[in-house]
Amino acid sequence: MIFQKTSIPFFMFQLLLGCFFFSCTRKTPITNEVPTVSAYDQYITTAEDFYAKGVYDSAYFYYNHIRNQSSVQTEADKIAYSLIRMAVIQQMLGDYIGSESTATEAISYFQKDTEAQYKVAIYNTLGINYKNLFDYPNAIRYYQKASALSDTPLQKAILQNNIAVVYMEQHRYKQAIQLLTALSQSPIALQNLEHQARVLDNLGYCYFKINDSRSSAYLKKALAIHQQIQFDYGLITSYGNLAKYYQKSNPQLAEKYALQSYTKATTLHSTEDRLFALTLLMDVSAPSKIRTFSKQYLQLNDSVNKVKQIAKNQFAKIKYDATQERNENLQLKAEKAENELTLAQQRINNYLLFFILLFVLASVVLLYHYLKNKSQKEKQAAIEESESRMAKKMHDELANDMYQLIAFAETQDLQNPIQKETLLDNLDKIYTLTRNISRENSPISTGESYELELKEMLSGFTSSQVQVILKNISSIPWDKIAKEPKIALYRVLQELMVNMKKHSQGSFVVLRFEMNAKALLVHYSDNGIGMPHPIPSKNGLQNVENRIHAIGGTIIFDPIHSKGLKIQLVFPK
Repeated sequence: MIFQKTSIPFFMFQLLLGCFFFSCTRKTPITNEVPTVSAYDQYITTAEDFYAKGVYDSAYFYYNHIRNQSSVQTEADKIAYSLIRMAVIQQMLGDYIGSESTATEAISYFQKDTEAQYKVAIYNTLGINYKNLFDYPNAIRYYQKASALSDTPLQKAILQNNIAVVYMEQHRYKQAIQLLTALSQSPIALQNLEHQARVLDNLGYCYFKINDSRSSAYLKKALAIHQQIQFDYGLITSYGNLAKYYQKSNPQLAEKYALQSYTKATTLHSTEDRLFALTLLMDVSAPSKIRTFSKQYLQLNDSVNKVKQIAKNQFAKIKYDATQERNENLQLKAEKAENELTLAQQRINNYLLFFILLFVLASVVLLYHYLKNKSQKEKQAAIEESESRMAKKMHDELANDMYQLIAFAETQDLQNPIQKETLLDNLDKIYTLTRNISRENSPISTGESYELELKEMLSGFTSSQVQVILKNISSIPWDKIAKEPKIALYRVLQELMVNMKKHSQGSFVVLRFEMNAKALLVHYSDNGIGMPHPIPSKNGLQNVENRIHAIGGTIIFDPIHSKGLKIQLVFPK
């Protein structure tokens, strides 16, 4: 855990962007016509007031009004600004996935003449989102995009510091030190004490993690600067890092710093910093005090999670309600236009109206029949095309193999072991082709039902001859494993079970699941006839190796296992 507020604060880019936006958009040309009040002019002041006061749900509501009611053709910049604000609000309340979606939508409104500050703000927001979602490569990519577009030395320096923080999250401390050292020696670090202290704090923390004696000097200098400029958020960071530093060498001093960090966070009503400080207190305090801090942490964390979930639900409801309202308004406008047209038609001469209505009626009938026949033909053509495509695929991939297999079975002595093995290989090939065609439209669910589907698939191989035993499968936190490893695991285990059923001749299979900090491990063993060496190229185990290697995993065979097959599978999380 990196206990520090080292990324660029949300409000810094937003304040710069807000000032820039108002200076560019509040210029109304002189005209004799009565101007139409736009959604932006109607709601922006209210939205900004709520944002400044920290009433984020109301601010989000009005920014969303601007987003929905502004013209895409003429007010794309105002829509983008509102979306940037909405993304930041979602981010501050912990809805990183929702913030990422909103920020990505803002990018779609960027044009060739879009000002760089808009892009800097949104790329920085995406960088923070991806860092908090542990997608470090994307975090670095968007921080770099923002840095390339920033037009002030301070902005560039802060964004480079953010990149160093990602390196720290990845435990790439030497790379972070290289970048932070350059930042600490730049002119901007001497001009801006807050930035200098932030960089020194990070630098000291990196040296601490690699057991370098220079750590203490950097951490203490950062603390002195934070005290000098009275930057409370920086003091929270400095106290926390010093508590970590003295945790082993001076536990009493470490607890003192941790308490100072917690006290400062409480004074500032900073919930996230209080949680980090409580975590630190649990690490450095005497055993008799850990229970008290643990209880405070659990209560505060439950409260925070509840508030975040309510906020996420509220944001989704605001967007949904706004969409419904917009659709209803469009429907009402359409109905109004239709009524006006009807009234106008009623003023037409009755005879002329009669002929017009007669003509319209005839045209509608003809058009209806024409469209109906056209639709039926198109549907029939689509059906025929689909059937033809499937038939061709079945013919190309299966019919020729089946014909050759039948001819082989009719002309060869199947009692001969070699001919029998050839027949089985051909059957296996046809089975694989058939299975692949069947599964083309059967995706694997990687959501909440993944564990159940995995159990059902594995249990399906249990029979009167073979018993499948699953150990610790329910102890795995499946929601913390990425989609690709889940799919690979499903396919690999399926391949192993098919291979077992076809070749093993065993009576039981044991699958034991466990997970460490870096990977998911699956231990497979059966009491069958074992595995030939080397593995035949057409054997299902070769397919298993290929699948695991494709996602960066490993497969380990037990070479000294006297009977049966014993394999360890390693899947990166």
